[in-house]
Parts: sequence; C-alpha cells; structure tokens
Amino acid sequence: MKNLLRIALVIFWFLPVFASAQKINSVQLLADLEYLASDQLEGRSPLSKGSLLAREYIKERFHALGMTSQYPDFTQYFSFIGRRDGKLIENAANIIGFIPGQDTEKLFVIMAHYDHLGMVGEKIFNGADDNASGTAAVMSFAAYFMENKPHHSMMFVALDAEEVGHQGAKALILDFPFDIKQVVLNINMDMISRNEDNELYAVGTYHSPFLKPMIQKVSEGRQPNLLFGHDEPGTGRKDWTMASDHSQFFLNNIPFIYFGVEDHQDYHKETDTYENIDPEFFVATAELILDIIFSLDKNMLEDK
Repeated sequence: MKNLLRIALVIFWFLPVFASAQKINSVQLLADLEYLASDQLEGRSPLSKGSLLAREYIKERFHALGMTSQYPDFTQYFSFIGRRDGKLIENAANIIGFIPGQDTEKLFVIMAHYDHLGMVGEKIFNGADDNASGTAAVMSFAAYFMENKPHHSMMFVALDAEEVGHQGAKALILDFPFDIKQVVLNINMDMISRNEDNELYAVGTYHSPFLKPMIQKVSEGRQPNLLFGHDEPGTGRKDWTMASDHSQFFLNNIPFIYFGVEDHQDYHKETDTYENIDPEFFVATAELILDIIFSLDKNMLEDK
C-alpha cells in the first residue's frame, strides 16, 4: 500500500508528462523499476535470491502478455567462469520473449541487463538506473508490440551477468535460436532513468551511419535531448562501443544502437535507488526510444 501510494503521488506530480505519453503505461513502467530496484531483490547479483525473484517477475510478465519464446519457460540457462575467482558459475539465465514479424523474419533484438552488483556486507546495491530502468523499458516495449504487431520479428531479452563481463550477451550469441544473420538491429538500454542535463545518448551510428537520419527525424524537438557520439574508435573510455552487452552484436557485425546516459554520482553505489531516479525523464526517455524503434521497424524493411 505504501508503494502504491508513492507511485500515485509521483503520477499526480508529473501528470502533464504522463498525459502526453500515449504508447507506454507509465504507472506500470515505474512500478516495474521500483520492484526490480527494491531491497527485497538485494541488488540482483547472478544466482542470488533477488536474481531468481527478478527472473520470475519478468517471466510472469511475458507469460501474461501472451508472448512466445524459443526457450522453455522463456529461460536460456548458461554457465560461465567467474573472472575474479575462476570458478564455474552455472544456471545463470537470460529471459527471452518473442513476437513474430508481420512482414519479415528478420530480427530486432531489444534488450537490457537485469543483474546488478548485489550486496556487500549489509549494503544493498539496488541498481535502479543500472539497470532496472532498461529492464522495465524492455517489458514496456514488449507490451506495446504485442498490441501493435511489428513488421520485423522482435526478441525481447532481459540479460543476466552483464556486470561480470557481458556473460549473458555472450551466451545469447553462442546459443542463438536463429541464423545470427537474421538480426538486422540490436537495441540495448543500460541506464536510462536520470540525467541532470536532460541528455540521452544514442551510441552506434558511427558504425552504422544509415541509422542516424531516421533516429534524428524522430528525436527532433523531443525531450530528452538526444545526442550522438561515444562510438568513435581511438577515443579511449569515451568510446562506449564495448561498454555494455551490445558489444557482442558489434563483434558479429550487427548494427546496434545503445541508449544510455553519462555516469552519474550514484553509478555503482548503494545510492543508485528508486528514490534517486527522475520519473519525468524516465517516462519521456522510454517514449522516445519506443518511437525510434517503431520508426526503424517501419523504415528498415528493405536491406541497407
């Protein structure tokens, strides 16, 4: 009841923003983020109790939407070697839903990682922006495209173990259920719920310049301010091409767009909590990204 009251107050405060958001259920979007970033989920480190709860939550949403999957119970299990201790980690899991395209079997893969840093002693690293925000957006977009069937087939993926070396994305590529050449675009979202300068980056058009005019057309005059960059080789840490799970698609010569914000003061700290996101920014960002995906789905029917 307390959480529902808080969400209601947030919605009332930002009512003008939400009134203009026609495609996304903003109440559900914020509720998803709040749950995934709650203390109950203990920071969602792979195989933790909180991670298992997050898996079930995402699977239940996909089930309720009536989505299909190429994996039993929406779950792609995988194992990897921990890079710090060298131990085998078994039964990490990506959660994957699928919507067939109306006009082509070529694929968009829309994804975000749901894991975070977990707990250190009694401290919980909730990972609200990183990356409950992206995961909530994936579920919201899946709901939209179930009601508004896309031209391309679409996979909606909640990835595990990004924080320990993009392991979920690596597993997805290695055990991909289709010919990987069917994938014509990867959309990755990682940290999209706050920015003091009202800025969001679309990374990847340096490598796939044909995407930029289509994205610019949608983003003109919109909030937040959509910027390009962080993808030019030779710029060191300013180049985000390998910064998150989209890196594995880039390595397979698949066009990608990575939506994210600059690091903020709460990045990878226990203060990355639901209370510190910007609901107005988050809802506007999700609406903008969804409109971009909608436009790309329409305009990428022909081979580029």
